[in-house]
Amino acid sequence: MIDLELSASELDAHREHITEFISKQVAAAGTDSAVLGLSGGIDSTLTAYLAAEALGRENLHGLIMPGAVSREDNMTDAEWVAQELEIAYDVFEINPIVDQFLNAYTEAEGDQMAVGNARARTRAVLNYLVANHQGALVLGTGNRTEALVGYFTKYGDGAVDCHPIGNLYKQQVRQLARHVGVPDELAEKEATAGLWAGQTDEEELGIDYDTLDAVLALHVDGPLSVSATARQVAGVSEENVERIGTMFDRSEHKRAVPPAPEPL
Repeated sequence: MIDLELSASELDAHREHITEFISKQVAAAGTDSAVLGLSGGIDSTLTAYLAAEALGRENLHGLIMPGAVSREDNMTDAEWVAQELEIAYDVFEINPIVDQFLNAYTEAEGDQMAVGNARARTRAVLNYLVANHQGALVLGTGNRTEALVGYFTKYGDGAVDCHPIGNLYKQQVRQLARHVGVPDELAEKEATAGLWAGQTDEEELGIDYDTLDAVLALHVDGPLSVSATARQVAGVSEENVERIGTMFDRSEHKRAVPPAPEPL
């Protein structure tokens, strides 16, 4: 398995690099404050810790947006993070909003993916409603692993002004989180996008994050072929490496600006 472990000095460098990035992005937008959604997961938790450090706790506003399928422990953890960092936060129940969408388009009821994505997009609208009102920037919480395989909702959790931890693989997110003082129980908790009941990231992706990170680093970001990657990563078949490569190719549209025709 490829070693993506960061040394203490590398973690310090990432911490400084990301906090400087947040400060510069916020300043470039002509503001001094930011808004982010708090899910109780490690990505939003680490982003909140780094943003509070970069901007000052008085300039960061958290939004906790539970829905019908949200796990209670995640919402509790999200509130704990806001209180631990001493940042202002609001709790918005998204069920009534999503229900209105389904009342308007009843054909989508029972479509797990469509309704799950509607939940994510509802959260994005609320992020921007608060950010626009406060004159703030919306911080994203996506990591490199999920971006490369398209594991995010277009115009949902992908609808943000910047992604501070967007260059970190998932296991590096956990490493940096522990380094900046996030408790182990949060750093190591099972990841879920909270799009439908019982959903977990690794089950939906069909692979654990450490293995996925290794395949991406070697084959998508790195130079190795499918067969060479399968030999390097324990327990991974060539078919699985090809599947991950296909996920990268098919999700390119999520990582790019919507296309327009070439000028005549």
